[in-house]
Amino acid sequence: MTKKYTLLSHKKRCRIYIDESGDHTYRSFESPGKRYFGVTGCIIDLGYYEASFLPKFQALKQEHFPRDPDDPPVILHREEILRSKGCFWRLRDSVKRAAFDQAILQFFAEQEFVLVTVVIDKKIHIERYGQAAFHPYHFCLAAMLERYCGFLNFYSAEGDVMIETRNKRENCELQNAYNALLASGTYYHPPKFFSRVLTSKKIKFRTKNANIPGLQIADLLANPCKNEILIEHGRINEIGQFSEQIKGIIQDKYNKQVYQGRTKGYGKVFIK
Repeated sequence: MTKKYTLLSHKKRCRIYIDESGDHTYRSFESPGKRYFGVTGCIIDLGYYEASFLPKFQALKQEHFPRDPDDPPVILHREEILRSKGCFWRLRDSVKRAAFDQAILQFFAEQEFVLVTVVIDKKIHIERYGQAAFHPYHFCLAAMLERYCGFLNFYSAEGDVMIETRNKRENCELQNAYNALLASGTYYHPPKFFSRVLTSKKIKFRTKNANIPGLQIADLLANPCKNEILIEHGRINEIGQFSEQIKGIIQDKYNKQVYQGRTKGYGKVFIK
């Protein structure tokens, strides 16, 4: 990913935009969607985000979902797009659907961002640790922030964290998990590993209606990225055709071990 890292040639500010896929509770394991929980983070240099990523994303939306400037913004949401709901009714037309799919694939290919996806097998984890099992989201977040801060430390950058808001209690619990990371570190890294590159002691929680492009891209990629890891670990047998196309395009986006180019354990993390 040498091309992408040229943006970090001197001290740069980054942000990781995080979204989830699956059920974060231990209540049910009867289907892959229930058993496996994943989080995907998109790391983006904020200068590049403002200069290129944001305007091109807005142009893509305006081209395919035109709106009056005083209308509410179009917010890309995977579930609504799949079902052609709301403002995505145009996608019921197969020609318009194909054009939009191609446009979003091209956007993924052309834009510069770095992906980290962490997936946990909740069934094995709870069977192994019982009452001591970690909260799936909090455990995945800690593993993700280890990779994010490793990236920032390696490239002498700094950054913060943005997550789509949940309910008040869940936001508070995530913030507490983040606080514990800053205060105590993890098994693998001391607190300083995190505190010297994270610029805020607070997670930035934003609503879907805030129309944050980085969060919308994380939403579109969270499920395909999780399923890609499940395919690689033999937990599911197939993914949809469009997810296969996404998979082919984003391989170079995953965080890598710089000298060997490995994504396993860096951009793709599977926890049992």
